[in-house]
Amino acid sequence: MPDAIRPYAAAFAARFQLMLQYRAAAVAGFATQCWWGGIKVMVYAAFFANAAPGETPITLSQVITYTWLAQALLVLSPWSGDPEISQAVRTGAIGYERLRPIDTYNWWYVRAAAWMTARALPRALLMLAVAGVAFPLLGLEAWSWRPPADALAFALFALSMVLVVLVSSAFVMLLNISAVVTLDERGINTLVASLLIAFSGNLLPLALYPDWMQTFLLIQPFASFLDIPFRIYFGGLTGWGAAAGLALQAFWTVVMIVIGRAWMVRVMARLQMQGG
Repeated sequence: MPDAIRPYAAAFAARFQLMLQYRAAAVAGFATQCWWGGIKVMVYAAFFANAAPGETPITLSQVITYTWLAQALLVLSPWSGDPEISQAVRTGAIGYERLRPIDTYNWWYVRAAAWMTARALPRALLMLAVAGVAFPLLGLEAWSWRPPADALAFALFALSMVLVVLVSSAFVMLLNISAVVTLDERGINTLVASLLIAFSGNLLPLALYPDWMQTFLLIQPFASFLDIPFRIYFGGLTGWGAAAGLALQAFWTVVMIVIGRAWMVRVMARLQMQGG
């Protein structure tokens, strides 16, 4: 491994292993997400029972799969900035970041990626075991997490999920820098969580929004965190549509990294610290 990459790989591995130790939190999160997933599935079932055949752009089975995917991978979305960075801002320990002989942006970025993926992995495996395996065995296949549309859809979904980690980490970096600037992360985190719920597909699959909103909903950045990979998974985006979705995820990743890096240079040059 090149020496330039070694400290960042070590930072990712260390935080990933640390976050995996919180097993009780993973089980509690899984139970909560199962509960809310079940409620959402029942709401969708009632909605589709009263919808005319062919009236909806996606089927109930696809919406149920979408819901379980969203619950399983909930913490891969950038709901807030990195809590360790926020704590460092409050205590004044943020000043230590100026002393490290490494690139601060890369350091925070890989740690954010490890923070999200380590929390998502055990919850996703538990959700797959219950909603994807146990439900069909118990005769609840209609309410289960279905397999991907085909092998190509699964391969593109896997690639899209890699891009989810990259774009979500880039967005977390923007939240981190906002916390450094404002000296308090609560305001920006609250605002972003509301936007994320509405525009990522977490509250409602974006395909179920009105037709006149579809172009906007696809190209706006929040779709890259959740909606695009899930539509690829169940075949809602195929061919050039899937390629466009992947390109949008890559585009927003680059845009956020460029903005974040430029912003961090300015912020760190005029760093304010509080605490003591």
